Amino acid sequence: MLIFRLVFGLLALAGILCLAAYLATGRVVWKARGFVILKWTVLAGLGFFAIILLDRLARTL
Repeated sequence: MLIFRLVFGLLALAGILCLAAYLATGRVVWKARGFVILKWTVLAGLGFFAIILLDRLARTL
């Protein structure tokens, strides 16, 4: 759980820093990288919560 939180936090931070670099430089490549990182961060979070949900459902059965 701690490892996932660390990875999730670092990915979110990396995406935000890429978007900040886009705002500072105006180069579109930083915007694209930021959105790709944030997209995968959201997908990883959804997958993690799906695993937690399935685990809790399996415990009740």
